[in-house]
Amino acid sequence: MNGTILNGSVRRKKMAKQRVPRASQSPVVVTVGERFPLTIKKLGVEGQGIGYFKHKVCFVPGALPGEVIVAEVTAVHERYLTAKIHRLKQASPARETPKDVVAGIAGGFELEHLAYPAQLKFKRQMVLDSLAKFKPRGYRHYQVRPTLPSPQEYGYRNKAQFQVRQVDGHVVAGLYQAHSHTVVDLAECAVQMPLTMQVVRALVAMIEELQIPPYEESNHSGIIKTLAVRETTTGEVQVTLITNTPKLLKKHQLLTRIKAELPAVKSVMQNINPGDTPLVWGEETRLLAGESYVTESLMGLDFRLSARSFLQLNPLQTEVLYEQAAQALELAPTDTLVDAYAGIGTIGLSLAARVKQVLGMETIPAAVADANANAELNGITNAHYECGPAEVLLPQWRAAGQTFDALVVDPPRTGLDQALIDTILAEKPAKFVYVSCNMASLARNLARLTPTYRVDYIQPVDMLPQTPRCEAVVKLSLAQTD
Repeated sequence: MNGTILNGSVRRKKMAKQRVPRASQSPVVVTVGERFPLTIKKLGVEGQGIGYFKHKVCFVPGALPGEVIVAEVTAVHERYLTAKIHRLKQASPARETPKDVVAGIAGGFELEHLAYPAQLKFKRQMVLDSLAKFKPRGYRHYQVRPTLPSPQEYGYRNKAQFQVRQVDGHVVAGLYQAHSHTVVDLAECAVQMPLTMQVVRALVAMIEELQIPPYEESNHSGIIKTLAVRETTTGEVQVTLITNTPKLLKKHQLLTRIKAELPAVKSVMQNINPGDTPLVWGEETRLLAGESYVTESLMGLDFRLSARSFLQLNPLQTEVLYEQAAQALELAPTDTLVDAYAGIGTIGLSLAARVKQVLGMETIPAAVADANANAELNGITNAHYECGPAEVLLPQWRAAGQTFDALVVDPPRTGLDQALIDTILAEKPAKFVYVSCNMASLARNLARLTPTYRVDYIQPVDMLPQTPRCEAVVKLSLAQTD
Protein backbone atom coordinates (compact mmCIF):
# COMPACT_ATOMS: atom_id res chain seq x y z
CA MET A 1 0.00 0.00 0.00
CA ASN A 2 2.72 2.49 1.02
CA GLY A 3 4.78 1.65 -2.05
CA THR A 4 1.82 2.25 -4.32
CA ILE A 5 1.19 5.65 -2.75
CA LEU A 6 4.86 6.56 -3.07
CA ASN A 7 4.96 5.55 -6.73
CA GLY A 8 1.84 7.61 -7.42
CA SER A 9 3.41 10.58 -5.67
CA VAL A 10 6.56 10.26 -7.74
CA ARG A 11 4.53 10.08 -10.94
CA ARG A 12 2.61 13.22 -9.98
CA LYS A 13 5.85 15.07 -9.26
CA LYS A 14 7.26 14.09 -12.66
CA MET A 15 4.07 15.22 -14.38
CA ALA A 16 4.16 18.50 -12.46
CA LYS A 17 7.70 19.12 -13.69
CA GLN A 18 6.57 18.54 -17.29
CA ARG A 19 3.64 20.96 -17.01
CA VAL A 20 4.26 24.64 -17.50
CA PRO A 21 1.96 26.75 -15.31
CA ARG A 22 -0.20 29.14 -17.37
CA ALA A 23 1.31 32.18 -15.65
CA SER A 24 4.82 31.16 -16.67
CA GLN A 25 4.04 30.21 -20.28
CA SER A 26 5.81 32.26 -22.90
CA PRO A 27 3.71 35.26 -23.92
CA VAL A 28 2.28 35.38 -27.43
CA VAL A 29 4.80 37.25 -29.54
CA VAL A 30 3.11 39.14 -32.36
CA THR A 31 3.82 42.44 -34.09
CA VAL A 32 1.70 45.06 -35.81
CA GLY A 33 1.31 44.14 -39.48
CA GLU A 34 1.73 40.41 -38.89
CA ARG A 35 -0.79 38.21 -40.70
CA PHE A 36 -2.22 34.84 -39.80
CA PRO A 37 -5.31 32.71 -40.52
CA LEU A 38 -8.12 33.22 -38.01
CA THR A 39 -11.51 31.60 -37.50
CA ILE A 40 -14.14 33.93 -36.06
CA LYS A 41 -16.03 32.35 -33.17
CA LYS A 42 -18.55 35.02 -32.15
CA LEU A 43 -19.40 38.74 -32.09
CA GLY A 44 -18.38 41.11 -29.30
CA VAL A 45 -20.58 43.74 -27.69
CA GLU A 46 -19.42 46.35 -30.22
CA GLY A 47 -20.26 44.05 -33.14
CA GLN A 48 -16.66 43.11 -33.86
CA GLY A 49 -15.64 39.55 -34.73
CA ILE A 50 -13.78 37.59 -32.05
CA GLY A 51 -11.21 34.88 -32.76
CA TYR A 52 -8.30 33.36 -30.85
CA PHE A 53 -4.66 33.44 -31.95
CA LYS A 54 -2.61 31.05 -29.80
CA HIS A 55 -5.28 31.38 -27.08
CA LYS A 56 -5.11 35.18 -27.17
CA VAL A 57 -8.32 37.10 -27.95
CA CYS A 58 -8.28 38.92 -31.28
CA PHE A 59 -10.96 41.50 -32.14
CA VAL A 60 -11.64 42.03 -35.86
CA PRO A 61 -14.19 44.70 -36.89
CA GLY A 62 -16.25 43.59 -39.87
CA ALA A 63 -15.68 39.85 -39.37
CA LEU A 64 -18.60 37.50 -38.73
CA PRO A 65 -18.98 34.23 -36.80
CA GLY A 66 -17.96 31.18 -38.81
CA GLU A 67 -15.78 33.15 -41.20
CA VAL A 68 -12.18 32.22 -41.92
CA ILE A 69 -9.99 35.22 -42.61
CA VAL A 70 -6.40 36.25 -42.95
CA ALA A 71 -6.09 38.74 -40.10
CA GLU A 72 -3.61 41.61 -40.11
CA VAL A 73 -2.67 42.86 -36.65
CA THR A 74 -3.37 46.56 -36.07
CA ALA A 75 -2.56 46.81 -32.35
CA VAL A 76 -1.03 44.62 -29.66
CA HIS A 77 -2.25 44.84 -26.06
CA GLU A 78 -1.31 42.85 -23.00
CA ARG A 79 -4.52 40.81 -22.95
CA TYR A 80 -5.80 41.04 -26.52
CA LEU A 81 -5.04 41.91 -30.13
CA THR A 82 -6.94 43.98 -32.67
CA ALA A 83 -6.76 43.23 -36.36
CA LYS A 84 -8.37 43.95 -39.70
CA ILE A 85 -9.46 41.63 -42.46
CA HIS A 86 -6.57 41.29 -44.92
CA ARG A 87 -8.37 38.61 -46.91
CA LEU A 88 -11.72 36.88 -46.50
CA LYS A 89 -11.12 33.18 -47.15
CA GLN A 90 -14.54 31.82 -46.18
CA ALA A 91 -17.52 34.16 -45.90
CA SER A 92 -20.53 33.70 -43.65
CA PRO A 93 -23.85 32.94 -45.38
CA ALA A 94 -25.24 35.85 -43.35
CA ARG A 95 -22.81 38.38 -44.87
CA GLU A 96 -24.40 41.18 -46.91
CA THR A 97 -23.09 44.18 -48.82
CA PRO A 98 -23.58 47.33 -46.69
CA LYS A 99 -25.73 50.12 -48.12
CA ASP A 100 -23.49 52.82 -46.63
CA VAL A 101 -20.06 53.21 -48.20
CA VAL A 102 -18.69 54.41 -44.84
CA ALA A 103 -19.81 51.26 -43.01
CA GLY A 104 -16.71 49.84 -41.36
CA ILE A 105 -15.09 53.28 -41.34
CA ALA A 106 -17.37 55.48 -39.24
CA GLY A 107 -19.36 54.36 -36.21
CA GLY A 108 -23.11 53.72 -36.32
CA PHE A 109 -23.10 51.05 -39.04
CA GLU A 110 -21.28 48.23 -37.24
CA LEU A 111 -23.66 45.46 -38.37
CA GLU A 112 -24.71 46.61 -41.84
CA HIS A 113 -22.79 43.67 -43.31
CA LEU A 114 -24.87 41.17 -41.25
CA ALA A 115 -28.28 39.96 -42.48
CA TYR A 116 -31.08 41.35 -40.34
CA PRO A 117 -32.38 38.01 -38.94
CA ALA A 118 -28.85 37.30 -37.72
CA GLN A 119 -28.68 40.76 -36.12
CA LEU A 120 -31.81 39.94 -34.12
CA LYS A 121 -30.33 36.65 -32.89
CA PHE A 122 -27.10 38.41 -31.91
CA LYS A 123 -28.99 40.96 -29.82
CA ARG A 124 -30.80 38.23 -27.90
CA GLN A 125 -27.45 36.51 -27.37
CA MET A 126 -26.05 39.72 -25.89
CA VAL A 127 -28.69 39.49 -23.17
CA LEU A 128 -27.78 35.86 -22.47
CA ASP A 129 -24.05 36.60 -22.39
CA SER A 130 -24.49 39.49 -19.95
CA LEU A 131 -26.63 37.34 -17.65
CA ALA A 132 -23.96 34.62 -17.72
CA LYS A 133 -21.30 37.17 -16.78
CA PHE A 134 -23.06 38.81 -13.82
CA LYS A 135 -25.13 35.77 -12.76
CA PRO A 136 -28.26 37.26 -11.17
CA ARG A 137 -30.17 34.71 -9.12
CA GLY A 138 -31.83 32.04 -11.29
CA TYR A 139 -30.49 33.54 -14.54
CA ARG A 140 -30.21 30.14 -16.25
CA HIS A 141 -33.99 29.84 -16.10
CA TYR A 142 -34.90 33.34 -17.31
CA GLN A 143 -37.23 33.49 -20.28
CA VAL A 144 -35.34 35.61 -22.83
CA ARG A 145 -37.70 36.08 -25.74
CA PRO A 146 -36.73 36.49 -29.41
CA THR A 147 -35.81 40.07 -30.32
CA LEU A 148 -38.68 42.12 -31.70
CA PRO A 149 -37.67 43.46 -35.15
CA SER A 150 -37.92 47.10 -36.13
CA PRO A 151 -40.64 47.96 -38.67
CA GLN A 152 -37.89 49.67 -40.70
CA GLU A 153 -34.35 48.37 -41.07
CA TYR A 154 -33.24 51.63 -42.72
CA GLY A 155 -34.43 55.24 -42.77
CA TYR A 156 -35.63 55.11 -39.18
CA ARG A 157 -33.22 57.37 -37.30
CA ASN A 158 -34.87 60.69 -36.35
CA LYS A 159 -31.79 62.64 -35.29
CA ALA A 160 -28.38 63.36 -36.77
CA GLN A 161 -25.59 64.80 -34.66
CA PHE A 162 -22.76 65.43 -37.13
CA GLN A 163 -19.38 67.01 -36.47
CA VAL A 164 -18.49 69.92 -38.80
CA ARG A 165 -14.93 70.43 -40.01
CA GLN A 166 -13.01 71.76 -43.01
CA VAL A 167 -11.16 69.18 -45.11
CA ASP A 168 -9.18 70.05 -48.25
CA GLY A 169 -10.83 73.45 -48.43
CA HIS A 170 -14.40 72.15 -48.16
CA VAL A 171 -16.84 71.96 -45.26
CA VAL A 172 -17.73 68.39 -44.27
CA ALA A 173 -20.23 67.04 -41.75
CA GLY A 174 -20.34 63.51 -40.48
CA LEU A 175 -19.24 61.05 -37.84
CA TYR A 176 -15.86 60.35 -36.34
CA GLN A 177 -13.81 57.52 -37.76
CA ALA A 178 -13.52 54.73 -35.19
CA HIS A 179 -11.03 55.50 -32.39
CA SER A 180 -10.11 58.88 -33.85
CA HIS A 181 -11.24 62.48 -34.28
CA THR A 182 -11.10 62.27 -38.06
CA VAL A 183 -14.52 63.27 -39.40
CA VAL A 184 -15.93 61.03 -42.13
CA ASP A 185 -18.08 63.12 -44.49
CA LEU A 186 -21.57 61.66 -44.89
CA ALA A 187 -23.14 62.71 -48.16
CA GLU A 188 -25.69 59.94 -47.65
CA CYS A 189 -26.72 57.86 -44.64
CA ALA A 190 -29.15 54.98 -45.13
CA VAL A 191 -30.18 54.68 -41.46
CA GLN A 192 -31.23 58.34 -41.15
CA MET A 193 -34.65 59.63 -42.14
CA PRO A 194 -34.26 61.04 -45.69
CA LEU A 195 -35.38 64.60 -44.85
CA THR A 196 -32.80 64.79 -42.07
CA MET A 197 -29.99 64.15 -44.52
CA GLN A 198 -31.41 66.66 -47.03
CA VAL A 199 -31.35 69.34 -44.34
CA VAL A 200 -27.82 68.42 -43.23
CA ARG A 201 -26.42 68.59 -46.76
CA ALA A 202 -28.19 71.90 -47.44
CA LEU A 203 -26.76 73.37 -44.21
CA VAL A 204 -23.24 72.23 -45.12
CA ALA A 205 -23.56 73.98 -48.49
CA MET A 206 -24.81 77.17 -46.82
CA ILE A 207 -21.97 77.17 -44.27
CA GLU A 208 -19.40 76.77 -47.03
CA GLU A 209 -20.93 79.37 -49.36
CA LEU A 210 -21.33 81.92 -46.54
CA GLN A 211 -17.78 81.13 -45.37
CA ILE A 212 -18.78 80.58 -41.76
CA PRO A 213 -15.65 79.01 -40.21
CA PRO A 214 -16.01 75.42 -38.97
CA TYR A 215 -14.32 74.43 -35.73
CA GLU A 216 -10.60 73.63 -35.90
CA GLU A 217 -9.51 71.17 -33.20
CA SER A 218 -5.77 71.85 -33.49
CA ASN A 219 -6.07 75.39 -32.11
CA HIS A 220 -9.71 75.45 -30.91
CA SER A 221 -10.63 78.17 -33.38
CA GLY A 222 -13.58 78.50 -35.74
CA ILE A 223 -17.27 78.64 -34.93
CA ILE A 224 -19.53 75.75 -35.93
CA LYS A 225 -18.66 72.50 -34.15
CA THR A 226 -21.69 70.30 -34.66
CA LEU A 227 -24.99 70.17 -36.53
CA ALA A 228 -27.84 68.55 -34.63
CA VAL A 229 -30.88 67.94 -36.82
CA ARG A 230 -34.04 66.33 -35.43
CA GLU A 231 -36.95 65.21 -37.62
CA THR A 232 -40.39 64.21 -36.36
CA THR A 233 -42.96 61.90 -37.88
CA THR A 234 -45.22 64.97 -38.14
CA GLY A 235 -42.79 66.41 -40.73
CA GLU A 236 -41.19 69.09 -38.55
CA VAL A 237 -37.43 69.65 -38.36
CA GLN A 238 -35.36 71.31 -35.66
CA VAL A 239 -31.82 72.52 -36.36
CA THR A 240 -29.33 73.23 -33.59
CA LEU A 241 -26.01 74.86 -34.42
CA ILE A 242 -23.54 73.91 -31.70
CA THR A 243 -20.87 76.59 -31.72
CA ASN A 244 -17.47 77.30 -30.23
CA THR A 245 -18.34 80.97 -29.61
CA PRO A 246 -21.50 82.91 -28.70
CA LYS A 247 -20.99 85.00 -31.85
CA LEU A 248 -22.30 83.39 -35.03
CA LEU A 249 -20.90 85.06 -38.14
CA LYS A 250 -23.35 85.61 -41.03
CA LYS A 251 -26.23 84.66 -38.74
CA HIS A 252 -28.79 86.81 -40.53
CA GLN A 253 -27.82 85.50 -43.97
CA LEU A 254 -27.88 81.89 -42.74
CA LEU A 255 -31.30 82.21 -41.12
CA THR A 256 -32.69 83.92 -44.21
CA ARG A 257 -31.54 81.04 -46.41
CA ILE A 258 -32.86 78.39 -44.01
CA LYS A 259 -36.29 80.03 -44.05
CA ALA A 260 -36.33 80.30 -47.85
CA GLU A 261 -34.78 76.95 -48.77
CA LEU A 262 -35.80 74.62 -45.92
CA PRO A 263 -39.52 75.19 -45.17
CA ALA A 264 -39.74 72.05 -43.00
CA VAL A 265 -37.39 73.64 -40.45
CA LYS A 266 -39.66 75.00 -37.72
CA SER A 267 -37.02 75.64 -35.07
CA VAL A 268 -33.44 76.95 -35.27
CA MET A 269 -31.42 76.94 -32.06
CA GLN A 270 -27.85 77.75 -31.08
CA ASN A 271 -26.04 75.86 -28.35
CA ILE A 272 -22.77 77.35 -27.10
CA ASN A 273 -20.03 74.86 -26.20
CA PRO A 274 -16.65 76.63 -26.17
CA GLY A 275 -13.19 75.10 -26.28
CA ASP A 276 -11.76 71.61 -26.11
CA THR A 277 -14.27 69.33 -24.40
CA PRO A 278 -15.46 65.75 -24.89
CA LEU A 279 -19.04 66.94 -24.39
CA VAL A 280 -21.05 67.67 -27.53
CA TRP A 281 -23.47 70.08 -25.84
CA GLY A 282 -22.78 73.20 -23.79
CA GLU A 283 -24.89 74.67 -21.02
CA GLU A 284 -26.45 77.63 -22.89
CA THR A 285 -29.03 77.23 -25.66
CA ARG A 286 -30.57 80.16 -27.56
CA LEU A 287 -33.53 80.45 -29.91
CA LEU A 288 -32.48 81.88 -33.29
CA ALA A 289 -35.66 81.48 -35.35
CA GLY A 290 -39.09 79.87 -35.25
CA GLU A 291 -40.29 77.95 -32.20
CA SER A 292 -38.11 76.63 -29.39
CA TYR A 293 -39.49 73.13 -29.95
CA VAL A 294 -40.86 70.70 -32.52
CA THR A 295 -43.76 68.31 -31.93
CA GLU A 296 -43.64 64.50 -32.15
CA SER A 297 -46.66 62.21 -32.01
CA LEU A 298 -46.37 58.94 -30.06
CA MET A 299 -48.98 56.57 -28.64
CA GLY A 300 -51.71 59.03 -29.69
CA LEU A 301 -50.11 61.89 -27.75
CA ASP A 302 -48.17 64.99 -28.79
CA PHE A 303 -44.78 65.71 -27.24
CA ARG A 304 -42.94 69.01 -27.50
CA LEU A 305 -39.21 68.43 -27.95
CA SER A 306 -36.73 71.14 -27.06
CA ALA A 307 -33.20 71.01 -28.45
CA ARG A 308 -31.79 68.83 -25.67
CA SER A 309 -34.85 66.67 -25.04
CA PHE A 310 -34.15 62.94 -25.05
CA LEU A 311 -36.29 60.82 -27.34
CA GLN A 312 -35.67 57.33 -28.68
CA LEU A 313 -34.10 57.49 -32.14
CA ASN A 314 -36.57 55.09 -33.79
CA PRO A 315 -40.08 56.59 -33.42
CA LEU A 316 -42.08 53.68 -34.88
CA GLN A 317 -40.28 51.16 -32.69
CA THR A 318 -40.62 53.47 -29.68
CA GLU A 319 -44.34 52.79 -29.67
CA VAL A 320 -43.58 49.05 -29.69
CA LEU A 321 -41.16 49.50 -26.78
CA TYR A 322 -43.65 51.45 -24.68
CA GLU A 323 -46.47 49.03 -25.41
CA GLN A 324 -44.22 46.18 -24.26
CA ALA A 325 -43.60 48.09 -21.03
CA ALA A 326 -47.36 48.58 -20.57
CA GLN A 327 -48.08 44.87 -21.11
CA ALA A 328 -45.37 43.88 -18.63
CA LEU A 329 -46.71 46.25 -15.97
CA GLU A 330 -50.26 44.83 -16.16
CA LEU A 331 -51.62 48.15 -14.94
CA ALA A 332 -55.00 48.58 -13.26
CA PRO A 333 -57.17 51.73 -13.14
CA THR A 334 -56.54 52.00 -9.39
CA ASP A 335 -52.72 51.92 -9.69
CA THR A 336 -50.28 54.71 -8.93
CA LEU A 337 -47.38 54.45 -11.38
CA VAL A 338 -43.95 55.89 -10.60
CA ASP A 339 -42.03 56.95 -13.73
CA ALA A 340 -38.33 57.15 -12.81
CA TYR A 341 -35.67 58.58 -15.15
CA ALA A 342 -38.70 60.13 -16.83
CA GLY A 343 -37.06 62.45 -19.36
CA ILE A 344 -39.83 64.49 -20.98
CA GLY A 345 -42.49 62.08 -19.70
CA THR A 346 -42.95 59.92 -22.79
CA ILE A 347 -43.41 56.58 -20.98
CA GLY A 348 -45.47 57.81 -18.03
CA LEU A 349 -47.76 60.05 -20.05
CA SER A 350 -48.39 57.32 -22.62
CA LEU A 351 -49.61 55.09 -19.74
CA ALA A 352 -51.52 57.74 -17.77
CA ALA A 353 -54.93 56.76 -19.18
CA ARG A 354 -54.49 53.24 -17.76
CA VAL A 355 -53.85 54.22 -14.12
CA LYS A 356 -55.15 56.39 -11.28
CA GLN A 357 -52.12 58.65 -11.33
CA VAL A 358 -48.53 58.96 -12.58
CA LEU A 359 -45.78 60.40 -10.41
CA GLY A 360 -42.52 61.03 -12.22
CA MET A 361 -39.07 62.35 -11.49
CA GLU A 362 -36.05 63.50 -13.45
CA THR A 363 -32.85 65.26 -12.37
CA ILE A 364 -32.75 67.68 -15.33
CA PRO A 365 -34.95 70.73 -14.65
CA ALA A 366 -35.63 71.45 -18.34
CA ALA A 367 -36.83 67.87 -18.86
CA VAL A 368 -39.18 68.14 -15.87
CA ALA A 369 -40.59 71.36 -17.29
CA ASP A 370 -41.09 69.62 -20.65
CA ALA A 371 -42.80 66.63 -19.00
CA ASN A 372 -45.32 68.80 -17.13
CA ALA A 373 -45.87 70.94 -20.24
CA ASN A 374 -46.51 67.79 -22.29
CA ALA A 375 -49.05 66.61 -19.72
CA GLU A 376 -50.86 69.94 -20.05
CA LEU A 377 -50.58 69.87 -23.86
CA ASN A 378 -52.42 66.53 -23.95
CA GLY A 379 -54.99 67.40 -21.27
CA ILE A 380 -53.54 64.82 -18.88
CA THR A 381 -54.46 65.85 -15.33
CA ASN A 382 -53.38 62.74 -13.40
CA ALA A 383 -49.62 63.02 -14.08
CA HIS A 384 -47.13 65.17 -12.21
CA TYR A 385 -43.33 65.37 -12.52
CA GLU A 386 -40.82 66.70 -10.01
CA CYS A 387 -37.13 67.50 -10.20
CA GLY A 388 -34.84 65.29 -8.13
CA PRO A 389 -33.40 61.78 -7.87
CA ALA A 390 -35.83 58.92 -7.36
CA GLU A 391 -33.98 57.67 -4.28
CA VAL A 392 -34.73 61.02 -2.59
CA LEU A 393 -38.27 61.67 -3.84
CA LEU A 394 -39.70 58.18 -3.31
CA PRO A 395 -39.13 58.17 0.48
CA GLN A 396 -40.41 61.76 0.68
CA TRP A 397 -43.59 60.81 -1.14
CA ARG A 398 -44.00 57.73 1.04
CA ALA A 399 -43.58 59.85 4.19
CA ALA A 400 -46.31 62.18 2.90
CA GLY A 401 -48.71 59.22 2.77
CA GLN A 402 -48.37 58.34 -0.92
CA THR A 403 -48.55 54.68 -1.93
CA PHE A 404 -47.02 53.12 -5.06
CA ASP A 405 -48.34 50.13 -6.98
CA ALA A 406 -46.11 50.11 -10.05
CA LEU A 407 -42.66 51.34 -11.06
CA VAL A 408 -41.10 51.80 -14.49
CA VAL A 409 -37.44 52.76 -14.85
CA ASP A 410 -35.59 53.68 -18.06
CA PRO A 411 -32.08 54.63 -16.91
CA PRO A 412 -29.10 55.75 -19.01
CA ARG A 413 -26.46 53.26 -20.15
CA THR A 414 -24.82 53.29 -16.72
CA GLY A 415 -27.90 51.62 -15.25
CA LEU A 416 -29.69 52.25 -11.98
CA ASP A 417 -28.04 54.36 -9.31
CA GLN A 418 -27.10 52.13 -6.37
CA ALA A 419 -29.02 54.37 -3.97
CA LEU A 420 -32.13 53.89 -6.10
CA ILE A 421 -31.70 50.10 -6.03
CA ASP A 422 -31.61 50.27 -2.24
CA THR A 423 -34.75 52.41 -2.26
CA ILE A 424 -36.57 50.01 -4.61
CA LEU A 425 -35.69 47.07 -2.37
CA ALA A 426 -37.01 49.01 0.62
CA GLU A 427 -40.23 50.20 -1.09
CA LYS A 428 -40.94 46.90 -2.89
CA PRO A 429 -43.47 48.04 -5.53
CA ALA A 430 -45.49 44.98 -6.59
CA LYS A 431 -45.31 45.77 -10.33
CA PHE A 432 -41.88 46.65 -11.67
CA VAL A 433 -40.60 47.05 -15.24
CA TYR A 434 -37.00 47.85 -16.14
CA VAL A 435 -36.38 49.27 -19.62
CA SER A 436 -32.68 49.00 -20.43
CA CYS A 437 -30.41 50.17 -23.25
CA ASN A 438 -27.31 48.39 -21.89
CA MET A 439 -27.39 44.64 -21.32
CA ALA A 440 -24.29 44.63 -19.09
CA SER A 441 -25.58 47.24 -16.63
CA LEU A 442 -28.99 45.53 -16.73
CA ALA A 443 -27.52 42.16 -15.71
CA ARG A 444 -25.37 43.81 -13.05
CA ASN A 445 -28.44 45.57 -11.60
CA LEU A 446 -30.51 42.37 -11.71
CA ALA A 447 -27.87 40.69 -9.56
CA ARG A 448 -28.72 43.26 -6.86
CA LEU A 449 -32.49 43.20 -7.37
CA THR A 450 -32.75 39.44 -7.02
CA PRO A 451 -33.73 37.57 -4.88
CA THR A 452 -36.19 40.26 -3.66
CA TYR A 453 -37.58 40.24 -7.21
CA ARG A 454 -37.90 37.43 -9.69
CA VAL A 455 -37.46 37.98 -13.42
CA ASP A 456 -40.63 36.85 -15.21
CA TYR A 457 -39.19 37.48 -18.67
CA ILE A 458 -36.89 39.68 -20.73
CA GLN A 459 -38.09 41.02 -24.08
CA PRO A 460 -35.31 42.40 -26.32
CA VAL A 461 -36.48 45.13 -28.70
CA ASP A 462 -34.37 46.22 -31.67
CA MET A 463 -34.42 50.02 -31.65
CA LEU A 464 -31.30 50.54 -33.80
CA PRO A 465 -30.96 48.14 -36.74
CA GLN A 466 -27.50 47.91 -38.35
CA THR A 467 -25.87 48.59 -34.96
CA PRO A 468 -25.08 46.31 -31.98
CA ARG A 469 -27.32 48.42 -29.72
CA CYS A 470 -30.44 46.89 -28.22
CA GLU A 471 -33.19 47.71 -25.72
CA ALA A 472 -34.84 45.23 -23.38
CA VAL A 473 -38.04 45.28 -21.35
CA VAL A 474 -37.79 43.26 -18.14
CA LYS A 475 -40.87 42.20 -16.18
CA LEU A 476 -40.10 41.77 -12.48
CA SER A 477 -42.37 40.54 -9.69
CA LEU A 478 -41.84 40.25 -5.95
CA ALA A 479 -40.40 36.86 -5.12
CA GLN A 480 -42.43 34.48 -3.00
CA THR A 481 -41.27 34.35 0.61
CA ASP A 482 -41.61 31.40 2.95
